[in-house]
Amino acid sequence: MSYPLLMQAPVKDYIWGGTKLREKYNKASDADKLAESWELSCHQDGPSIIANGAAKGKTLEQYIREEGKAILGSKALSFDNFPIMIKLIDAKDNLSVQVHPDNEYALKNEGEYGKTEMWYIIDAEPGAELLYGVEKKITAKELADSLQNGTITDICHHAPVKKGDVFFIPAGTIHAIGKGILLAEVQQNSNTTYRLYDYGRLGNDGKPRQLHVKQGSEVCSLEPLPLKDEREIVALSPDCKGELLASCDYFTTYSIDVQGRTSLETDDSSFQTFTVLEGSLTLTAGDTVLDMAAGQTVFLPAGMGGYALDGKAHLIFTTL
Repeated sequence: MSYPLLMQAPVKDYIWGGTKLREKYNKASDADKLAESWELSCHQDGPSIIANGAAKGKTLEQYIREEGKAILGSKALSFDNFPIMIKLIDAKDNLSVQVHPDNEYALKNEGEYGKTEMWYIIDAEPGAELLYGVEKKITAKELADSLQNGTITDICHHAPVKKGDVFFIPAGTIHAIGKGILLAEVQQNSNTTYRLYDYGRLGNDGKPRQLHVKQGSEVCSLEPLPLKDEREIVALSPDCKGELLASCDYFTTYSIDVQGRTSLETDDSSFQTFTVLEGSLTLTAGDTVLDMAAGQTVFLPAGMGGYALDGKAHLIFTTL
């Protein structure tokens, strides 16, 4: 039962969210604020549901368990669980200043893997920026003082953003998405976040949101990140080229523009997945024909074979 799986994404209503996921991508929720849609997720905090075919109604995790890990490909054998998560994020307001632990710390203290991630800026309002590591090398005392005094944003690198920008955030990087940014996030399969600073905001319960200063201080990198954004054009098939956005031990992600007909193939090495960010297309694989609009995500099992994309669309495409 190997065929393209259209995903139905759970939606999160965090306090900093906006309305763009509903307006641009037709995400459905009773909540006023739609902060995140978990486009591809096997995490217990928000599993994706299969929306088509014989497996319709099952979670992606259930499908993988029933079909066997071979559908993830040989590159996934080194992972204990499904390795990645993909989100769409609408930040109407600033997110908290936060940090994610690495695998060693997270497995020891949280019972799950750490979180390295990548951001692809879909759109940004004029003047939008994000926090991306520290501006210069700091000491542990300087970090502690900034947390004590509420001045941590002063020691961070403030990066202006525009549509199409890419940021790679290794575990341990202090970071925050700023208001007015719509982005796609590709990350490790983890939901562990240590909140360092939150502007004194109250949560939906009317109480100050929890901070994790002790844990966060233990995992923060005190070194600035390189600011280069160098991209390579890669041939993904004879008639499909992708712009390499990020590649690490956990995921490899490309930007692809579909103009007309494009042919691709999933071999035995890895599954593939993509999210339509702009435009629309038709995916054809054997007897399966899927019409996909902006904001929809598909999972393609390893070894499924060839498939075709027809239309005019912009995608982020991820594999191992």
